[in-house]
Amino acid sequence: MFENALSREKDNSTAQTDALGKLGRYLKRHPKVLIGLGAVGLLFMVGTPLAQTQLIAQEVGPTEASEVTILSVETLTVEPVSSYQSARAYTGEIAALRTSDLGFERTGQLVEVYVQEGDRVAAGDPIARLDTRNLQTQRQQLEAERARALAQLAELQAGARTEDITAAAAAVRDLEQQLALQQTQRSRREFLYLEGAISKEELDEFAYSQGALQARLEQAQSNLEELQNGARREQIDAQQALVQQLDARIADVDVTISKSTLTASFDGIVAARQVDEGVVVGAGQSVVRLVENVAPEARIGMPANTAHQLQVGDRHAIQIGSETYSATVAAILPEVDPDTRTQIVVLQLEPSATLPISPGQTVRLELMETIPADGFWLPTDALVQGIRGLWSCYVLTQPDESNPEVYKVQPQTVEIVHQEEHRALVRGTLQPGDRIVASGIHRLVPGQQVRPL
Repeated sequence: MFENALSREKDNSTAQTDALGKLGRYLKRHPKVLIGLGAVGLLFMVGTPLAQTQLIAQEVGPTEASEVTILSVETLTVEPVSSYQSARAYTGEIAALRTSDLGFERTGQLVEVYVQEGDRVAAGDPIARLDTRNLQTQRQQLEAERARALAQLAELQAGARTEDITAAAAAVRDLEQQLALQQTQRSRREFLYLEGAISKEELDEFAYSQGALQARLEQAQSNLEELQNGARREQIDAQQALVQQLDARIADVDVTISKSTLTASFDGIVAARQVDEGVVVGAGQSVVRLVENVAPEARIGMPANTAHQLQVGDRHAIQIGSETYSATVAAILPEVDPDTRTQIVVLQLEPSATLPISPGQTVRLELMETIPADGFWLPTDALVQGIRGLWSCYVLTQPDESNPEVYKVQPQTVEIVHQEEHRALVRGTLQPGDRIVASGIHRLVPGQQVRPL
């Protein structure tokens, strides 16, 4: 039937062409008739195809006309979800574990600086040195005093020499002989005094001389005993204490000399050189600024609820510039910043990242967070923008009873909760299990019949 209708349409078109040709030749011979017939001819040309189309539709029938307008569409069945994953990025900076302004503990003239800005030093490496000539002279003086004290101590511990003891013993014997002679002479003087040969005064002189010799003898005997017994324990202890005191003074000078050389307290980078040679620096004055370069830390602020989801020991990939490094959560600081309302999460980088990374660089950490939200995932191709910021999708209604494979589409208003590259999480009037058109919705109108692929 459809082929017969097309054949009749072709014959009618040929007859129409012949009629129009005759009309054109007539109008050339009678131009005044052209204007009057223009409107009639236009209506005839437009109306004829429309009448023919209606005639074909009536002859083909309603069933075959519906088959022409049914579109084949791709569909999917929506399922509800209660949450979604969202990638959020947090920024922070690289912080050195330690930063020190190194200076001397005493005042002195700076005679040498061994490092320049940017140099890397290890713990214990010399950095600068003060003039120590006065300290060296003071140490030599103390060394001489110590040597003298040690000699005296050795003399006390060794005791008197044999020669000294022999001389003391000889002095004792001499005084004993003199005392014996004095006693004999006194006996004689007493006899002569009794006989009246001498006066009382001469007798007293011999008596007093004998007493003086007796005292000298006792003193000599005491000196001999002292030499024979050696020095007392108290004398040796006092001399040893003097030696220890000198040792302590020398050690103090040695410490001051050692502190006249400034050394690095940890492995780091010289960030700044504050003074140059020849300057008299004061105690505590900064000479160089040293920043630690071993195992840098990344300090990142994030909301408290996000920070609590992390665990110490977790490993994450962080981005510094165009490079990505592996880091471990070392600590989550307990305090919340009153200005930013964030907590600081400290991440320890691997030692291999020490050389290319400097303190102060910006670091970026991206985390996947689970956000509770009820809705349905739809491809972005299944959405069409509506009014007032809302969107719509087309839902397939119940199939036609006469043709179970044919559905009608009806729009459903939805709100976008979260959008990703090729899909969006929506909520609205959709129901679990609804079948929607997944793509090609620009070809659809409400109530249109479609056939799912």
